[in-house]
Amino acid sequence: MAQEKKSNIEFIPQFERAFFHPKYWGSWLGIAAFAGLALTPAAFRDPILGKIGRIAGRLAKNARRRAQINLLYCFPELTEAYREEIIDEMFATAPQAMSLMAELAMRGPATVLAKVDWHGKEIIDAMQRNGENVIFLVPHGWGVDIPAMLMAASGQKMSAMFHNQSNQLLDYVWNTVRRRFGGQLHARNDGIKPFISSVRKGYWGYYLPDQDHGAEHSEFVDFFATYKATLPAIGRLMKVCRARVVPLFPVYDARTHRLAIYVRPPMDDLLDADDNTIARRMNEEVEVFVRPHPEQYTWILKLLKTRKPGEIQPYKRKDLYR
Repeated sequence: MAQEKKSNIEFIPQFERAFFHPKYWGSWLGIAAFAGLALTPAAFRDPILGKIGRIAGRLAKNARRRAQINLLYCFPELTEAYREEIIDEMFATAPQAMSLMAELAMRGPATVLAKVDWHGKEIIDAMQRNGENVIFLVPHGWGVDIPAMLMAASGQKMSAMFHNQSNQLLDYVWNTVRRRFGGQLHARNDGIKPFISSVRKGYWGYYLPDQDHGAEHSEFVDFFATYKATLPAIGRLMKVCRARVVPLFPVYDARTHRLAIYVRPPMDDLLDADDNTIARRMNEEVEVFVRPHPEQYTWILKLLKTRKPGEIQPYKRKDLYR
């Protein structure tokens, strides 16, 4: 993308004069409104953002359909009404969690830390004292960037991979916020080598395990009540990076206006495991985090795009949610 400066080391957002073009004026208004709300008390903004999110979730037909299909495949035992309730809560949670991220960027960590409850932080503290290399296995949650930003603000060097957004202004703003307290960003289009290099240099890595990367290098393993093409890359990453893999997941509660960050024990059992076992263990960790808090997960992703031979892709099924 034109507005970004790329290198083998990191991906640095850069502001462009083109952002003043009228086609971005609507985006600027949205950014300003969202930033303004993020500076208001959470008890005030969360009900507003929740209502906006639910309305947006009703209007975003394609995104909602993906969520409906994902939940149907993953939780067929739930009633249709309950799955719809999860989707509504997911769309409400999205702007609420993102507003906390915006508040963190604008007000700084001290204000937000007062609203954060860590569960298992002693695991992180011990690895930090020991100077260990770490890769966090972080399922796609709506508050996914906040723990990394908080750790970066505390002085821990962080590194993460990401996908560019189609709107170049939003892409610039979003990645600038992510880098607010330091750390390195690596575009997935640039490959995985820069990420590996940063972790080997002592940056703690952030790896999101649940996107569908196709069948060629993936394993078909259980995922909730269905199966998923899962890339077992974390097994190779922990070896080449000489790192321990630590599952982590943030949960935003709009009732208490607090963020809980759950940290689970390192996945040291993966060191000698085969690819199928690694892939299944990755999905198990996603399930452990998501089952109690399904509204926190980004069900709008095409999680189940790749199927076994002879099976139609769920999102192409004309009999589902048309």
